[in-house]
Amino acid sequence: MASIAEVKAAIEAAIAQVNEGQTAVRAASEKLAEASQTMAGALEGSAHELVSSVQAALTQAGTELEDCLAATLSAVEQAQTYAAAL
Repeated sequence: MASIAEVKAAIEAAIAQVNEGQTAVRAASEKLAEASQTMAGALEGSAHELVSSVQAALTQAGTELEDCLAATLSAVEQAQTYAAAL
């Protein structure tokens, strides 16, 4: 069985990994926003039915990245609370 110190250290290591993931999600979100703006400019004035599908898919991807970030923030808070209670 792991000691409390070992459990706390493992939690902190996992939190560091989550933080790295959050940084990647934020970077992906920024790139997605840039791509969305580029796409909007390129497709401006187009009445093709796929244009709205493209825009909807990019919007959905952005929302899902935001949801991912929110979930990881919650997970970190809960892990930190648990570690503090040990």
